[in-house]
Amino acid sequence: MKATTVDNKYHKVLVAAQRTKQIQKGAAPLVQMPGVKATRVALEEVERGLVEFEITYNQKEQKQGQEMEAGV
Repeated sequence: MKATTVDNKYHKVLVAAQRTKQIQKGAAPLVQMPGVKATRVALEEVERGLVEFEITYNQKEQKQGQEMEAGV
């Protein structure tokens, strides 16, 4: 699922963590926040909807989700 907004706080943390790694490895920040750590910059980017992401599930997670929806 591609999205620009995060549907829950757990996904928000995962997306921000990945973005933090990108910034620490040299990616240009999408917001200007001088003197602020990469973690806070990444979180701000996610909150503003500036970071595109796609959440994928492996087959085991997908099967568990389908079973939960079916009430198995």
